[in-house]
Amino acid sequence: MQQNIFASMRSLKMVEGCKSSPVCAIPPPVPGSGVGRGGTGMREKLFQHIQDQVRVNSIRSKSIRTPTASQDVLAESLLPYGLPATENIEPRIETCLKSVDFVEMLARAYRNVQASTQLERSDAYLEQCAMFMGLDDSKLFSRSLRSARQHAVDVNTKVVLAAWLRYERREDELIGTSSMDCCRRNLECPRANLVPGYDPESVFERCACSRSHGEEPDVGNVVGMEYDQGSSGFKEQDDDDDDGGDMSLCVGDEEVRCCRHNMAMLSRPFKTMLYGGFCESHREKVSFAEWGISIEALRAIEAFSRTRKLSLHDPRIALELLSFANRFCCDEIKTACDGYLSSLVTNMDEAIVLIEYGLEEAACLLVATCLQLILRESPASMQDPKVLKLFCSSEAREKLAQVGHASFALYLFLSQIAMEIDMKSTATVMLLERLVECAANNSWQKQLALHQLGIVMLERKEYKDAQRWFEAAVEVGHVYSLVGVARAKYKRGHKYAAFKIMNSLISDHPPSGWMYQERSLYCVGQEKIADLVAATRLDPTLSFPYKYRAAMLFEENKIGASVSEINKIIRFKVSPDCLELRAWLSIMMQDYDAALRDVRALLTLDSNYMMFNGKMNGDQLVELLQPHVQESNLADCWMQLYDRWSCVDDIGSLAVVHQMLQNDPGRSLLRFRQSLLLLRLNCQKAAMRSLRLARNYSNADHERLVYEGWILYDTGYREEALAKVEESIAIQRSFEAFFLKAYALADTNLDLDSSTYVIQLLEEALKCPSDGLRKGQALNNLGSIYVDCEKLDLATNCFTNALNIKHTRAHQGLARVYHLKNQCKAAYAEMTKLIEKAHSNASAYEKRSEYCDRDMAKNDLSMATQLDPLRTYPYRYRAAVLMDDHKEEEAIAELSRAISFKPDLQLLHLRAAFHDSIGNPAFTLRDCEAALCLDPGHADTLDLYAKALERAKEQQH
Repeated sequence: MQQNIFASMRSLKMVEGCKSSPVCAIPPPVPGSGVGRGGTGMREKLFQHIQDQVRVNSIRSKSIRTPTASQDVLAESLLPYGLPATENIEPRIETCLKSVDFVEMLARAYRNVQASTQLERSDAYLEQCAMFMGLDDSKLFSRSLRSARQHAVDVNTKVVLAAWLRYERREDELIGTSSMDCCRRNLECPRANLVPGYDPESVFERCACSRSHGEEPDVGNVVGMEYDQGSSGFKEQDDDDDDGGDMSLCVGDEEVRCCRHNMAMLSRPFKTMLYGGFCESHREKVSFAEWGISIEALRAIEAFSRTRKLSLHDPRIALELLSFANRFCCDEIKTACDGYLSSLVTNMDEAIVLIEYGLEEAACLLVATCLQLILRESPASMQDPKVLKLFCSSEAREKLAQVGHASFALYLFLSQIAMEIDMKSTATVMLLERLVECAANNSWQKQLALHQLGIVMLERKEYKDAQRWFEAAVEVGHVYSLVGVARAKYKRGHKYAAFKIMNSLISDHPPSGWMYQERSLYCVGQEKIADLVAATRLDPTLSFPYKYRAAMLFEENKIGASVSEINKIIRFKVSPDCLELRAWLSIMMQDYDAALRDVRALLTLDSNYMMFNGKMNGDQLVELLQPHVQESNLADCWMQLYDRWSCVDDIGSLAVVHQMLQNDPGRSLLRFRQSLLLLRLNCQKAAMRSLRLARNYSNADHERLVYEGWILYDTGYREEALAKVEESIAIQRSFEAFFLKAYALADTNLDLDSSTYVIQLLEEALKCPSDGLRKGQALNNLGSIYVDCEKLDLATNCFTNALNIKHTRAHQGLARVYHLKNQCKAAYAEMTKLIEKAHSNASAYEKRSEYCDRDMAKNDLSMATQLDPLRTYPYRYRAAVLMDDHKEEEAIAELSRAISFKPDLQLLHLRAAFHDSIGNPAFTLRDCEAALCLDPGHADTLDLYAKALERAKEQQH
């Protein structure tokens, strides 16, 4: 089946929220301006009211969260928090690799992967990760990261990338999991990471951990040694040991008899000492007292010379042997000790202690094991000063380099964690400096490291250093870093120089929205407005132009128009900073219900968000606003949730869920509802956080398994998710377990038998207890499968029942049934009902366009694009119409307009087909390669690419 039957069940286009800086800065009060503390009228009354409430709430705070400062300090900090000001709004500089021609960059990345050897392929995929860091679709980043790990050859790369994959899932936040747990795939298996080489057959097999049920790895068997946990230090294993020997090893008055030949075979230095021209070759007793080794260690060495096995119980003896093996080049002893010590690493404290020994004695396996545990404890481990000491200095990097662990991948991972924790910290700067040192010259690595270091210096307000690093990034080919150069010059007071840089960039390259956005910072008046308009026209997803225009309208006392402006982006791209601005504007309009709604939604996206330029905790503002809205009990909240869910008001629904969780934070069911809403709003990270909390708060094993299944499914582990579901159903049959199983099985094209099975699963789900919100979704999905199976009457019953319990999206399914019955007017009318009911109705306009004539369809699609420019179907439809009218250039331009800000697979494939149809093989190949970079397995694009390559070869001949 071509259509994903569960498209309406859960949105899988997971988009990370924007992180622009807050817009409510604190300008100094202007006398007589009516702005700030000295103003008059409504604003003065509002400020006084909020101040009074702060004083009251400092005595009787009802917040469920612990305040970060005393109430008195918070009250004082509230007084001058000011109003939105245009001069305090700034767009952020992207931290990823960014090109002036992103499609060409994607195509080149695909070609690099195809042309790379096995040793180079992991690095080629890591380059893709650096590109996809800046895209909203984090699944692309995760897929490239998995591919990089899959093709990794050396142990360090495997350890780092496997830990990074785990970090992306934030498994450290799951209560009851160990840092050494994996998802039962060799791709992340702690054991598999420590084995060098590439094994394509075992990458996707179930790992050794799952086969051994979590037992500790028997490293001793791997390296050829034995343990005797009951012995004290050493136990001889050879029944035929020669008690006499022909020489003795001495420490003080104690001796160990041994065979000279056996000892000589341990290493070349021993052979030279015992059989060469040294005095030891003629002595029966050889003293080792000056080497600082104990008699127990000598006994272990003698036993190893006979048996080639070590039996150790005391780690101190292993450390002695490791040092001894390094001095006398006894590689076999070193390998055995390395393996034994590695098996002892089970927690952070042991890892931090033993990695120092490993670095000192160049014990590669021990260092790798300790490093793996430290990285898998991220981000918590990165806030430990002892851990930072291991990585931050040049000396530390050199020590890691000596054992093969100072890689670019390692420092890239560490620097990303550090920037998330605190971009301005000294540790972040030092890690990025090490990243620069690890980067290859004149490569993407150098570009990325220098660019990110420039961004951090800019955040630290060290503008001269920031400019220097940005200029270095430009010199090695990262043109986007010119934005950083211009920003640093501007901060240093050279506004015209910054303008000239951006003006030259626009003149020398195809214009992009971010170019005009940046240049607008260095313009005034109508020129600034014109650049902002151009930025929005070229890239409507940029939030800064909307925020600036909203703040400008507010300054002109056009508050209603200001709210309308910021609404334009919030309705298709939700971010904390935009919600903050709208909440502030709502307060100024005395619409406290709307303000509280947005603050609650904002806190769902980022629970630690500080309002008004970091002056107020978001939870405190909730407390201040609550007395000015009608109080709701639990029953009222459920009714509001049903109403807002049914009218597709996702932000309103988030606010209601947040209010319910404020009174009962342990409700895992509400956390799960929250995650569904966040996914529909394309806020993946926040959705995953809610899922993890749902799992942690759940008191029932079968519920925890379901939530773990959703986490695995949403991060690309479909089979593991299904395994969790089976475990859950074995404990207790539940709606959510059957629902997840049906969803996971239906995410691919279904044949008749598979469809029948999914129908059975959904019917089982509907027999289990649940609320109307979820049952409405199940009925809607069941109806969609019936439609695909051409059982239209059954589908109609499902959609009708879903509508009866206020699942408004069922109008779309019912319209599809009418359309298949050739009742287009009824289908159109049904979609009109959805448009009228839905708060977010861009998709409804898009779908209604299928049930009307061409002119009406164009109008609906134009409205869909206006409401949500990220929807790609309208662009594809308009381009297809233009191609039908033989307007090839216009058709390609229509697709290019969308591709410039949303490099979508379907858009790139269609444009490649258009280029192919007009005989333009070079552009066909480029678009195919870019599309395959986004999805290497896309069959239609692979077929078109193969044909284009053949034609290109024919033209060359």
